Amino acid sequence: MFHDRATIFAQAGRGGDGGLSFRREKHVPKGGPDGGDGGPGGSVVLVADPDLRDLSRFRPGQRLRAGRGGAGRGANRHGAAGAELELAVPVGTQVLDDDGRLVADLTTAGARAVVSRGGEAGRGNRRFASPTRQTPRFAEVGLPGEERSLTLQLKLLADAALAGLPNAGKSSLLARISNARPKVAAYPFTTVAPVLGTVDSPDGRQLTVADVPGLIEGASLGVGLGHEFLAHLERARLLVHVIDAAASGELAERYAQIERELELYGAGLDERPEIVVLNKIDLLAEPPSFTPPNDRVLGVFPVSCATGKGIPEFRRVLFELCPSQPDATVVEDGLADFLVYRPQPERRRRFRVFRTDRGLRVVGQPPAGDELEAVLRSAGVRRGDEVEIGEEVLEWE
Repeated sequence: MFHDRATIFAQAGRGGDGGLSFRREKHVPKGGPDGGDGGPGGSVVLVADPDLRDLSRFRPGQRLRAGRGGAGRGANRHGAAGAELELAVPVGTQVLDDDGRLVADLTTAGARAVVSRGGEAGRGNRRFASPTRQTPRFAEVGLPGEERSLTLQLKLLADAALAGLPNAGKSSLLARISNARPKVAAYPFTTVAPVLGTVDSPDGRQLTVADVPGLIEGASLGVGLGHEFLAHLERARLLVHVIDAAASGELAERYAQIERELELYGAGLDERPEIVVLNKIDLLAEPPSFTPPNDRVLGVFPVSCATGKGIPEFRRVLFELCPSQPDATVVEDGLADFLVYRPQPERRRRFRVFRTDRGLRVVGQPPAGDELEAVLRSAGVRRGDEVEIGEEVLEWE
C-alpha cells in the first residue's frame, strides 16, 4: 500500500553532564579540578533518498530518539558526542510542525534537514576554576534535546502527471508509454494510490510520469480523498488530462469538471501547461473533435490504449512539450540551494542547572511548579539531595 503521509515524534539526545572531579595523585594531595565537559546530544536528521518511493517505513506515532551525549570524567576527559539519528525519506517529502507550518522541503536527492537539535553539553568543574575560586565543587548538567511532533507528507516529483475522471484510461495510458505496470480493469477507481512510470526516448532522455487516482466532483474540497490526490499534481511540470471519448455526455462538460477542481484547489494547477488525451477512440466510428477553451492546452491527441493507435505520436510529442527541468538556484557563495528549510528560532533557557557535591544548584530565572520539577528530575535529582534555588536550599523528597 502506498503511504504518502506519516506522523513521527522526534526526540534529540540529551547533552552529557560535566564531570565533577579533582586531581588525586601521589604527592599531590590537593590537586585542582579536572572534570571534563560532557558530549553534545545527537540530533535527528532527515535525508532525501532517491531509492525510496513512499513513507511506509514509518509506523503511526513512532518515537525516534537520537543518542545521549556522554558524561565528562576526571583527568580532563570529555564525554563522547551522542549518536546522530539519520532517517531516510523519499525525495519530495515535506516536513510540517504541529501548527501545519513548513519546516523543510526535501526536493533533491541528498538534501538534509535537522528537525530536532541535540541538547547542549554540560561543562566540567575545571571550566569554573578561577583565581578566587580554585576548588569549584559543582559542574553543569547537560540540557535535554528538542522534542517535536512532525508530520511528513510526500508530494511526488514527476515531469508529467495524468489527471482525469475515474475509468478514463489513465493507468492503461501509463502502461502503454512507460515501464510501469499499474492495475488495469474496466471499473472506476481501479487505481487507489499514485503510480510512477519512466518513459524513455530514443535519444536517451527520460521522463517520469505519475498516474494519480481518478478525481470526482468536489475533489478540491476533499471528496474522495481529493486533497491527497491533487497534492501529487502540484510538482508536475506538465498535466496530461485524460478523457474517455466514448463515454456518454459532452466532452466539453467532462473536461470542464476536472478543470473546475484544479482551479478550486489552487497551487497554480489551473495555470500549468496541459495536454488533452482523448482515449478509447477505437469504440467510436469517427475520431472526436474537441477544442479546449484554455490557452494553456498545448495539444489534443486522440489515442486508443487498447489498440495502440496514436500512442507513438503521443510519446514523441510528450518529450517535445514537457518543460525542461529548471536549473537549481545558486546563492551568492556559489553553493546550490537544494533545500527549502525554515529552522525554528533558538530557544535558550534563562537558567542553568549545576550538579554539586550535595545535590543540584539552579542559577538564573528558573521556571515554576511542575516545569521546575520536571527539569530537576531530568537532571537526575535523587531523594535526599540538596537543591539550591537562589538563596533557598531545599531537600528533595
